[in-house]
Amino acid sequence: MPTVKGDGMRGLAVFISDIRNCKSREAEVKRINKELANIRSKFKGDKTLDGYQKKKYVCKLLFIFLLGHDIDFGHMEAVNLLTSNKYSEKQIGYLFISVLIGSGSDLYNLIIQNIKNDLQSRNPIFVCLALQCISNVGSREMAEAFAADIPKLLVSPDTIDIVKQSAALCLLRLFRTSPECIPPGESTSRIVHLLNDQHMGVVTAATSLIEALVKTNPDEYKGCVSLAVSRLSRIVTSSYTDLQDYTYYFVPAPWLSVKLLRLLQNYPPPEDPAVRTRLTECLDTILNKVQEPQRSKKVQYSNAKNAVLFEAISVIIQQDSEPSLLVRACNQLGQFLQHRETNLRYLALETMCLLATSEFSHEAVKKHQETVIGALKSERDVSVRQRAVDLLYAMCDRTNAEEIVHHMLQYLETADYSIREEMVLKVAILAEKYAVDYNWYVDTILNLIRIAGDYVSEEVWYRVIQIVINREDVQGYAAKTVFEALQAPACHENMVKVGGYILGEFGNLIAGDQRSSPLVQFQLLHSKYPLCAVSTRSLLLSTYVKFINLFPEIRTIIQDVLMLDSNLRSSDAEVQQRAVEYLQMSKVATPDVLATVLEEMPPFPERESSILAILKKKKPSAFKNESDEKKEGKMTNGENNAAAMPTASPPTTLTSSAFTDAITSGGGGAGGISDLLGLEAPASSSAPAAAVPASNVLLDIFGAGEASATEPSDMSFKPEAQENFTGSDTNIKKFVCKNNGIIFENDIIQIGVKAEFAKNMGRVALYYGNKTQASLSDVSTALDTSNAELLNELNIQTAPVGTLLAAGAQVQQLVKVECVQDFTDIPALIVSFTYAGVPQRIRLVLPITINKFQTVAEMTQQDFFARWKALSQPTQEAQQIFKAQYPMDSEQVKTKLIGFGIGVMGGIDPNPDNFVCGGIVHTRTQQIGILVRLEPNKAAEMYRLTVRGSKELVVGKVCELLSEQF
Repeated sequence: MPTVKGDGMRGLAVFISDIRNCKSREAEVKRINKELANIRSKFKGDKTLDGYQKKKYVCKLLFIFLLGHDIDFGHMEAVNLLTSNKYSEKQIGYLFISVLIGSGSDLYNLIIQNIKNDLQSRNPIFVCLALQCISNVGSREMAEAFAADIPKLLVSPDTIDIVKQSAALCLLRLFRTSPECIPPGESTSRIVHLLNDQHMGVVTAATSLIEALVKTNPDEYKGCVSLAVSRLSRIVTSSYTDLQDYTYYFVPAPWLSVKLLRLLQNYPPPEDPAVRTRLTECLDTILNKVQEPQRSKKVQYSNAKNAVLFEAISVIIQQDSEPSLLVRACNQLGQFLQHRETNLRYLALETMCLLATSEFSHEAVKKHQETVIGALKSERDVSVRQRAVDLLYAMCDRTNAEEIVHHMLQYLETADYSIREEMVLKVAILAEKYAVDYNWYVDTILNLIRIAGDYVSEEVWYRVIQIVINREDVQGYAAKTVFEALQAPACHENMVKVGGYILGEFGNLIAGDQRSSPLVQFQLLHSKYPLCAVSTRSLLLSTYVKFINLFPEIRTIIQDVLMLDSNLRSSDAEVQQRAVEYLQMSKVATPDVLATVLEEMPPFPERESSILAILKKKKPSAFKNESDEKKEGKMTNGENNAAAMPTASPPTTLTSSAFTDAITSGGGGAGGISDLLGLEAPASSSAPAAAVPASNVLLDIFGAGEASATEPSDMSFKPEAQENFTGSDTNIKKFVCKNNGIIFENDIIQIGVKAEFAKNMGRVALYYGNKTQASLSDVSTALDTSNAELLNELNIQTAPVGTLLAAGAQVQQLVKVECVQDFTDIPALIVSFTYAGVPQRIRLVLPITINKFQTVAEMTQQDFFARWKALSQPTQEAQQIFKAQYPMDSEQVKTKLIGFGIGVMGGIDPNPDNFVCGGIVHTRTQQIGILVRLEPNKAAEMYRLTVRGSKELVVGKVCELLSEQF
């Protein structure tokens, strides 16, 4: 409230003092009623009230209202204050309107007209007061009334800076209330160009507005990327004196820097090499400044510096295209893991979870494993410990799974109850996903049940049963281990369930040992029976009747148990029915019939782990894009498909002799694919795979149950039906050297991909995420069949997806592919769905290029140049000389070459700066050798790329794909 000279506001001060001095509620009400009567009489009877007196009485009414009392008069007097030419009177009028008058008031039209008059005023203070009132009210009616006026005011060249700043924030408030108030149009480019304004306050307000607009219409405002990078570059490279008015504790314009970095997270890496390089330099500079000596010990300095740093790291993670920056960001966060500030440790752990999802920085994150494990054991704050668990889960892979699971189990014994259930799910998923030795998997799950049995859901022990049944090599060990676990004096009921099921199926495998004879097994299980719940008793009765089939020698003992009154006359119908039926079955059925009815359970069909579905439901943000700010929508490492898509083995390394065979012969490319991918079906009595027709080879290799080669009904797309879909293949370039990431995103749907390949076979998992608050209906996918030749070169099978995608949900679709012969085009999938009654179609280009079917080749220097010279025909070579699009960093180049699928061979080329590589492209009928030589010229910022191979089309395509990566 403005201060006033003299004693003009003394009445208001005295009134407030009287209210504060009241000893009771009744006294306060009495004083307020007295004042209301006085004000009412003044407004009605005194026609000589000037603006200043009206302001004073309106202030009193406002104060009374804020105390919780209703005000039913004085509104007109407050509106009249808007016509005053004095700032203090107009300010009180707008304040009263903002607080007391709603859109349904009879005075609303009069207020709108007064605001419009002030917006057209030449006094910028009055304009700002009107804009502030519009923002404070922020109703849909305000948005409709001023939707046309405020954008004009914002982009007008005659508007002064302070008004532009208020107009931008006012427009942002109206946009949040009514997004349709800013339709795409001619003002778009002028709003974007406010990022170039000389006034930093205008730029800060405009950045907030543009960031909100971008989230709903990114294509319309994509021109803001280059301007945002330019402005960010000027800030991070400025000195203390350049932005002295906007420097906060030696950090130049930290709030604007954070806003610009958040804005950039809405877009993929810039396509313009100059803009991309400038952005990389900005991010590099921000990382460098963190290493500089501290200029202040005050917390404000470190907070401002770290705010910019964490947003910069978020940009690096979201773009996922600069390996060196990702590794540097990881190293910087690693330093924060041992910082004395708890908040910094928390943020470092949370951000490193995102870094662990990038294939470029995953190894760098793993270097901090011991520190994270230490945090898990020593942190006092439970939220920090929970983030440590999340990070261990994210950084886990086959190389460190056993150690991480061991430490998580150790911590689980003393973990807070609030995070135990989530930890149990994560341990179960990691043990299953990265189990190289399934004996270890069984030990882990049983130990999990022992430590935290109350938090082990049915899905967890269901899953261990499925895996034991599907793998013959672990069944005997599982039976022995669970038998030993049941001998503990205190045994959790979930352990009894697992033991009952496994011993009922495979107890015969350990019955030869006297210590685990049939009678001992039965007595051990039955000793647990009286203390178990009804569901467990029902399961144990099924185990008993299985024992009758497996061990006829203890038939009479089991029948005596079934005949007990506690079973035959049980108060629970399920227990009673089972006891009666099993008893009669054991008496009436012949041994052959009993053996048929009670035969061993058949293998379960392969499908996605139900444990993972529970974790997704508990923490959906971890499986979408983490958050809108972090753009986490990336597929998290090890979370997306714990069982349905096992991690592929490392690329096969071929010897030089094998490489010679690949060039000179047409050796089969499909041999051994099942073992390499680890996707073989469980052993069964089915016919040998060799008897399967070639057209069904994919289905047989990857396991039945997801798609059929004989079901083309909804898998075929007719391009002549409708061509009004969206999508492009420009995004596919970044997937040439990587297999995971976001392949398509708009304001409705996000599509992520995670792929794995081995020789001529591959599997692509697509993740469809609904970003809206409404369900997507009529969801379907179909292969784009417009390129018939490509469909002959690739054998592609797509699993069906559900027709309904709920709000905020994510579903998975598997695409299986076999390279039948070499190809140059890229397959596409047509994704169709209906949103808000409007049909939508997306042409999704799949990240399946010829290099995905490569394996690494290694050879000596002599062998390499001998084969290089042998491939000297014009049709066997492709060469390109091109300008570098990205910084010429040797480590980045090597990383991309390895990601491309070819082996980088050291000590081959006399020039150590050159890169020499070899690979073999596998198809169903032949193998095609590829030799690559990449020669960088850092002085000229140029590359010369030479590719040689035995097939012209493959050589040309490999050269084309590689040249776009550097």
